[in-house]
Amino acid sequence: MTAAAAERFPRINPAAPRYAVGLMAGTSLDGIDAALVRIAGAGDAIRIQTQATHYQPYTPDERAGLLRLIESGSLADLCAWDAYLGERFAQAAQAVIQKASPPRVDFIGSHGQTVWHAPDAQVLGTPTPNTLQIGQPDVIAARVGAPVVADFRTRDMAYGGQGAPLVPIVDWLLLRSDTEPRAALNLGGMANLTVLPAGGAPDAIRAFDTGPANALIDLAVQHGTGGTQTYDRDGALAESGAVHPPLLAWLLAHPYFGQPPPKSTGREVFGRALLDAIHAQFPDLPLPTLVATLTELTAATIADALQRWVLPECPVRRIIVSGGGLHNRALMRRLAAHLPNIALESSAAYGVDPDFKEAVAFAVLADRFLQGLPATYPSTTGVRRPTLAGKLALP
Repeated sequence: MTAAAAERFPRINPAAPRYAVGLMAGTSLDGIDAALVRIAGAGDAIRIQTQATHYQPYTPDERAGLLRLIESGSLADLCAWDAYLGERFAQAAQAVIQKASPPRVDFIGSHGQTVWHAPDAQVLGTPTPNTLQIGQPDVIAARVGAPVVADFRTRDMAYGGQGAPLVPIVDWLLLRSDTEPRAALNLGGMANLTVLPAGGAPDAIRAFDTGPANALIDLAVQHGTGGTQTYDRDGALAESGAVHPPLLAWLLAHPYFGQPPPKSTGREVFGRALLDAIHAQFPDLPLPTLVATLTELTAATIADALQRWVLPECPVRRIIVSGGGLHNRALMRRLAAHLPNIALESSAAYGVDPDFKEAVAFAVLADRFLQGLPATYPSTTGVRRPTLAGKLALP
């Protein structure tokens, strides 16, 4: 390493606070979340304070372009969008830095935008688990002038993991209890569940994707309204419709729901192709009926995953919820009806903004990478051993 590069390489000083930006774009394809956090301490005893947050929504053209990229894009499209989103992620970072006016920015953690996630893929009969997040970190580093930790999923896959979920270690750092078992539920495009045994160490965390949260609902709303709406605001459409039992039974028969953890999923499984299959199998369903059924699917599969894979071993009585689905009143009511003996609480009650938890998480994951600490564990992703997550881009 040259002397100039060595000067730019971020080093963690446990005696001094670090100021970091976390950037996240989820499978809902709604936009980029940014958080600027102050981190103090080291190891598993860090203290985290959120200084500012910023939401940068995708424009309708950006959202449509990303959907086309995911569903039918070319290599040329992929490379162009990677660079383009690097610029957009850099803009989000600059906006949250301007809001917070920190004394400095030590580093950035960027998840990027997932455009493909295939942990069970094969090529020529050879298992080739793969994943791709775009939003070029070298562009972010160049524009913001700070080191960027990115590409958090691939090392986990190389060592036998699913590459997801990544946030459980941060759930443990922020939400664990020494006296009661808890679960953290993130309702983004997919639903991610983290199980936090009382007083457990990081290697006791369990985590997995239960299935879709908002992704199918959003696609159905967008299709059914001709693009005039992109999601079911407050769950109003679901509340106005009735669940269609034959469609619900057909969806619940999907093999993913019976697959034991560790497991992860995405739009490749619960996206446009499945929505097209629904329309072919159950034509002419009113939009409120379809949305009500997809909302029930999310609630039912989360509850079933808890009852099947979690509660027999860990008697969780409190679930701490974050993500956009928290604002869907129909979804939260259905989830509460399926889990009458479990308290559902917003992560806001624990000092974590539910709309920006994952942005905060990627600042923390970047800090963990720079400390040389693992982020994924056999019980969270199925990786063979605790594994470091991330790669570094220097300005």
